[in-house]
Amino acid sequence: MGEKAGRRRPGPLAGLLVAVVVAAGCMGGGLDQGEPEQPRPRQSGQPASPGSDTNRADGTTSVAEFKQDFSDAVGIAERYWTDQFRSSGEQFRPIRRVVPYTRAGEVSCGGEGLPRNNAVYCSAGDFIAYDVNWSVAAFRQVGDAFLFYLLGHEYAHGVQVRLGIRYNFTIQKELQADCMAGAYIGDNVRSGTLTLADGDLDEFREGLLAVGDDPDQPWFAEGSHGTAEQRTDSFFRGYEKSLDACGLS
Repeated sequence: MGEKAGRRRPGPLAGLLVAVVVAAGCMGGGLDQGEPEQPRPRQSGQPASPGSDTNRADGTTSVAEFKQDFSDAVGIAERYWTDQFRSSGEQFRPIRRVVPYTRAGEVSCGGEGLPRNNAVYCSAGDFIAYDVNWSVAAFRQVGDAFLFYLLGHEYAHGVQVRLGIRYNFTIQKELQADCMAGAYIGDNVRSGTLTLADGDLDEFREGLLAVGDDPDQPWFAEGSHGTAEQRTDSFFRGYEKSLDACGLS
């Protein structure tokens, strides 16, 4: 996936594993309290984060490109939601910051250190935090679709807070965020801001079908995200029908 106009040429949308990675990382969608703690200095003997010269196996994607793609995804999300709020006569306040981290506990939300291999929106602190090593590894394997889906899903949780949306069960919040992420991607594709390559939607569909809660997990359990079928349906409802399909009104 790439931004049609701007600094970079459009890139392909690869998505077979993106939903798998995002589903594993989203920590319930939004913790209730906290500010991001300042990252602690890296201790000797701990591995450093990947450098800009670390390339994907096929040699086509660098960490520098990861940083640029992530910046693009944040910028597009801010513009998208600003436009959506403006069309309703409201002013949108962008999420305050996006915080990368490299170690478990390096960033806290509400006094709880965030684990590795994770991404989360912290509502009271109004920030998104993500494990940069995990994200870069997924970027190398999956491609830039991972970043747009990840950012779109977590940003949706920030929008839910701004709209005052509350649900009794986690699964309701998560499936709505999937729908909103689908709308964010679909609307930007339709506007020409983002581009897709042939077969990309099929890859997304296959990837989404590969994920979901354990069949034995009760739908009302805390942390439930939905079955593979539910998540696929929610994402593509948003992608095809925009935000009208996401139950925001």
